[in-house]
Amino acid sequence: MAYLLTFGIIAALCLASISLYRYGNIPRQHILVTLSVLTAWCFSFLIVFTIPLDVTSTLYRQCLAEHKLALDAAGNASTTAPANISPPPECQEPWGMVPESVFPNLWRIIYWSSQFLTWLIMPLMQSYLKAGDFTIKGKLKSALIENAIYYGSYLFICGVLLIYIAVKGVPLDWQKLKAIASSASNTWGLFLLILLLGYALVEVPRSLWNNAKPGFTLQYAYFKAAKLSTDKAEAEEHVDDILESLQCISRVVPNNHELRPCVETIMRKVPIELQERASRNFSRTGGSGMGATSSTILPSEKALVRIHKQVIKSLQTLQRTEALWSVQVDTVLHLEDVARNIHSAERRFKSEFPRQRTHLERIFYSATLQWYWECLLKAPFLKTLCVVTATMSAMVVWSEVTFFSRDPVLSIFANVIYLAKESYDFFTIEVFSMMVLCYFFYCTYSTILRIRFLNLYYLAPHHQTNEHSLIFSGMLLCRLTPPMCLNFLGLIHMDSHIIPERMMETYYTRIMGHMDVIGIISNGFNIYFPMCMLAFCLSTWFSLGSRALNALGFQQFLQNETIATELVQEGKDLIAREKRRRQRAEEAMARRRDFNRPDPTVASNDYMNKYRTGAGALAGSRTPADGLLRDGDGSFDYAAVASSSALGVPRSLSEEINDRFGVSTQMQVGFRGTSELDPDYEAENERRIVGPPPRGLFDDV
Repeated sequence: MAYLLTFGIIAALCLASISLYRYGNIPRQHILVTLSVLTAWCFSFLIVFTIPLDVTSTLYRQCLAEHKLALDAAGNASTTAPANISPPPECQEPWGMVPESVFPNLWRIIYWSSQFLTWLIMPLMQSYLKAGDFTIKGKLKSALIENAIYYGSYLFICGVLLIYIAVKGVPLDWQKLKAIASSASNTWGLFLLILLLGYALVEVPRSLWNNAKPGFTLQYAYFKAAKLSTDKAEAEEHVDDILESLQCISRVVPNNHELRPCVETIMRKVPIELQERASRNFSRTGGSGMGATSSTILPSEKALVRIHKQVIKSLQTLQRTEALWSVQVDTVLHLEDVARNIHSAERRFKSEFPRQRTHLERIFYSATLQWYWECLLKAPFLKTLCVVTATMSAMVVWSEVTFFSRDPVLSIFANVIYLAKESYDFFTIEVFSMMVLCYFFYCTYSTILRIRFLNLYYLAPHHQTNEHSLIFSGMLLCRLTPPMCLNFLGLIHMDSHIIPERMMETYYTRIMGHMDVIGIISNGFNIYFPMCMLAFCLSTWFSLGSRALNALGFQQFLQNETIATELVQEGKDLIAREKRRRQRAEEAMARRRDFNRPDPTVASNDYMNKYRTGAGALAGSRTPADGLLRDGDGSFDYAAVASSSALGVPRSLSEEINDRFGVSTQMQVGFRGTSELDPDYEAENERRIVGPPPRGLFDDV
């Protein structure tokens, strides 16, 4: 009967794989990054899917224990009672019942593996990727030093706690040390969890309501586009400054110098377009910018390490802003299409920049169905979801504030579980637990996906997320999921360390451990800190954080504010400019397709093939090969169009940076996708590629 556990494992693996495919770029990222992030996400999802099974299994064991006590009492009271009384029909095995030894071993594997990943492996991996050294030993040394400084504070706190425990005279063994370590991690995760939930429990219903209003959504999209454009311009300027210094270093270091391979390693991190632009700027200014004062001094290896790290960080920032800008432009264009189609009498959704749709999409999601969904049904559906999520948020906040009350029981979730437990309705318990956990799951993880910590880490769809952001998200999920589930068990009064002698303890709480040796944490922080969620929810409701940031000079979207109105208008102008650029690219592509189209009056197949070959050769001789023509395919890709230097359209750097950033063992000159127009160029490109992308365990990613 363990089919539900098997289904949960498969569902967690599928969800983690789909999410990683959506946000990451698996063919281009390092295999260790892919495996570690996939494991972290899969274990986090699996904990959420398996907790309801542990709850029902615990209640079933409690039913058997209570029935056994009743049988013992009946046997002592009457000597004529039958010896073999069958259990009552309520004590039937729930769905997905597994042997008692499964859950303890499963929780040990999942919990300690995820903790090992989030506190040791992933931080080292992230520091290794950011290190500017040129050898494996140097990168590992820099990663260890950075993490030693970071974890020094944690070791100091642990030392203080151990001294405090020793002074109290509490004996310590290996089991208590493991409990203290897991409890410290869960306490840190609970602190961050309450902050995220305090924001998400209000913002999720409000965002659903605002998304049901096309006008508001479009204005906010214009505002975000203006802010992203500013961030992108600042990132480009920062990259130009750093590359100017790199140009100075490259001209100073001779080709036969021992540091020249290090300079070449840094140069291979920079896309060709950026190198050419930096060379033009350097020639125009004569090297009078930053780094000119050291134009005649040979740099040291430490200076090269420093500039290497700056190049990595600046290119990451540029790639982030390019990716977010591309996603935001597509969002704004879609919202503008919805605003134009909402009053259409044809009831067919028409897009200003239509994309090539597959045959299945045209069948199951036709233009008519898209119009009914986008213009008629989506707004009421989102408003209904808003009402449902607002009700759930109110229940969560009330239960968080009152879950510590034992008599009377004020927690809504605890009352529902207790009523279902009276009749041992395991199906209702499983469904209700899964619903509540999924809402916790959505609120917590949607907040992680929505906000950008210190503007450094982000999760952008369409394979636009870099390795550092993927690792950071995996670390957060591993640290937040265990305290989130422990908090849920506390809300339903199944955590004996918070509400003793209420219900039997689950296997999950037995493995997690609690800080019982330190009373101020076990009886204070873990119980009363969740009550602060009400204050965080109120501050989110009144937008106190956005108002404070706006007062400090960080522009936030606040209605009836002058700065917001100005940024909205700026966003409109930027989107209009982007639309004109795409229209020019589309027209240029149409002209190129017409130029290479064969003459329909020619009847001979041999002559037609010769004509097509000649036209393709002529096109290849007149313009640089840019891979825009796809052998008669009518579809087109704006990213590919933007890569054409012949059209005079600036190419987006996201793909170029993703192709070459961080690849120190692969040198590739020129743009991809040119082989279809010029085979000689493809052969030349192949000669310039040195080896495949790095896939070793410690290769420079």
